[in-house]
Amino acid sequence: MALPTVNVEDVRKALSNHLSKLGFEVYPLKIGWYNVVLSPSLHLSYPDDTLGAVVLSTPAMFEQAFLPFIESRDWKGVSADPIDQCVKHCINNTVSECFPGVKVDVSYDYEMLPSRKPKFLAQSAAHVAGAVYYYQRSDIPDHPWGEKKMFGVCIHPRLGGWFAIRAMLVFVGSEVGSELQQTAPPDCVPARESRIQLLEDFNLRWQDWSYRDIVPPVQTYSQKQREYFSTPPAQRLDLLTDWGYLTGGEEDNTQEN
Repeated sequence: MALPTVNVEDVRKALSNHLSKLGFEVYPLKIGWYNVVLSPSLHLSYPDDTLGAVVLSTPAMFEQAFLPFIESRDWKGVSADPIDQCVKHCINNTVSECFPGVKVDVSYDYEMLPSRKPKFLAQSAAHVAGAVYYYQRSDIPDHPWGEKKMFGVCIHPRLGGWFAIRAMLVFVGSEVGSELQQTAPPDCVPARESRIQLLEDFNLRWQDWSYRDIVPPVQTYSQKQREYFSTPPAQRLDLLTDWGYLTGGEEDNTQEN
C-alpha cells in the first residue's frame, strides 16, 4: 500500500502554524537541491524531487519553547542536552500531530552516522533552502588566509548570526514539481571586506559573538539566553537549577548552540 503523501502548502502551513509560535522558522526544499551541491558520498538517498524542510530556531525559542519545556519535564536521570531534547520534543510532536501516517525522516543537527559524519550538513541545507546565506572562503576573491583553514558560517537576513539550524525533515514518498521553485538566499554581506571580517570574527573570535552582528539584527538572544550559552556545558544544568527550573543532581552533555 502506498504511503500517504503531502504537498508543499500542507507542509509550509502546518509546520509554520505549530512551530512559529515556539520560535522556529521552516523552509521547504527539494532534496535534489541539497544533493547537487555536495559530493556523492554526502548525498541523501531519496529521489531529487522529494519534499524536505529545514527548521531554524530564532532567539524567541529560548523563552517560548525551551524554558517552558524545562519547567514541564522531569529531568532526573536525563543526560542528553536539554536544548536538543527540547527541539526534538517540539518537532516530533508537531510531525505526529500534523502528519499522521506520513513517513517523515527527521535528522537533527547533533546526530551522527556510524561513520561519524553528520546525518546532514546543516549549513548547506539551509543555504539551498533559501533560509540563510552560507559564507565560505570560496566566496571571497583573493582572500588573505593562504592555506589556513577557515570555516564557513551562515548569516540570516533579519537575525544575522542570532539563530541556529536545528533539523531537516524529509517527507518520504512525497515528490513535488514546479510548485516549489528554488530561491537564492539573501546575500546580506555582499562586500569583500565585510566577508573577510565575518569569517575572521567567526573563526578567531567566535566567543565574543561579534560575528552575529555582521548585519543589524531585528532580534538577539535575551540576557538570560546569553548567560545560558556562555556557561560551560557541564555547568548548564547547575545554572538551570539556580534559576529554579531543576531540582539539582542531573548531569549534562550539552553541546554548543
